[in-house]
Amino acid sequence: MTKALSRIKVLDLSRVVAGPVCTSILGDLGADIIKVEGPDFLDETRAWFPPDIEDISLYYMAVNRNKRAITVNLKTKEGIQIIKKLIQESDVIVENFKTGTMERLGLGYEDLKALNPKIIHCSITGFGHTGPYKQLPGYDFLAQAMSGFMSVNGISNGKPVKAGVAMADLYAGLYAIISILAALEARNQTGRGQHCDISLMDSMVASLLNIGTGFLNTGNLPKRYGNQHPTLVPYQNFQTKDKEIIIAVGNDRQFQRFCSLINAEELPQDERFATANARIIYREELIPIIQEVILTKTADQWLTLFQENNIPCGPINTLDRVFTDEQVLERQMIQEVEHPTVGIVKLLGSPIKLSDTPVTIERHPPLHGEHTEEVLLELGYDKHEIESFMEDKVI
Repeated sequence: MTKALSRIKVLDLSRVVAGPVCTSILGDLGADIIKVEGPDFLDETRAWFPPDIEDISLYYMAVNRNKRAITVNLKTKEGIQIIKKLIQESDVIVENFKTGTMERLGLGYEDLKALNPKIIHCSITGFGHTGPYKQLPGYDFLAQAMSGFMSVNGISNGKPVKAGVAMADLYAGLYAIISILAALEARNQTGRGQHCDISLMDSMVASLLNIGTGFLNTGNLPKRYGNQHPTLVPYQNFQTKDKEIIIAVGNDRQFQRFCSLINAEELPQDERFATANARIIYREELIPIIQEVILTKTADQWLTLFQENNIPCGPINTLDRVFTDEQVLERQMIQEVEHPTVGIVKLLGSPIKLSDTPVTIERHPPLHGEHTEEVLLELGYDKHEIESFMEDKVI
């Protein structure tokens, strides 16, 4: 079955997380992804283990499926010529070199445009191609800290903390995909490619959403609320008789129904708790009242009661529970792929569900340089030339 991006060819010069996330998802959607690494300079995530399977990094596996991998030495003229041939045949190039590196290689956007006016060049950097920080190296942790994200993440009386996964890399990778898809549609109208400039810092600042907008318009620095919500109450974790659960009441009607279920019909009649705004003001008075009631039943008893009556709630699952959850299994969020050296590898499924062009995993996360000969033959090089490149450490 034809996939949504089956006619799109992507040259992937990226490594680590943000760029590979972007290109992996484009590969899920059917694009032909050519991942480039140096003969001796591997994607850093190949060495990020444990966890691993037979010394193959599962971090690398997580963000590099649906790609073909080649090696090219960008420090050689022949290597640059190979890249230029690939650019002439590609629709998109994704890279996450420091600002200025592509220009020094003779592969800046103006150079790429001269080779292929339709090329879409997506750069992913720490801070973007403009501004006083443009030359600084950028990492997920830095972006989470410098964007203000960490300042609002954590418990109220504790220190700022980062998210448990690489949110800046993930957001930047997703924004990169959005920019590429928009540029492809624009190209359909104009016939021209363009440069997409995506930064980890921008992506994390954009993630502040209501919190950032609130500060911009009031000047009030937001607090850290931990598992509570700044504008919804009750919207947090509660301890039951045996373990904690999440209760997320989103409006006044839900609050009235919730109070009826916990036999506390008097609470919505109290002017301190009658409206969402009032509940924010009197949060410290309300939460202990609710907590005392929630302690009287087990987690399963409360979750069953609330779910049957459309009160948003849920367990706090560890990963062993997540990956045996009937909903997760039904939505095919676990996928298996055959790997040439370690056998069956389990990967996370895609959240993108398309009825006519479904997302599938067609290729295992590739071995280092696994498809070099295959791709070079497609470019018109013969076996003698490829052997010569190997001898000269061009590939």
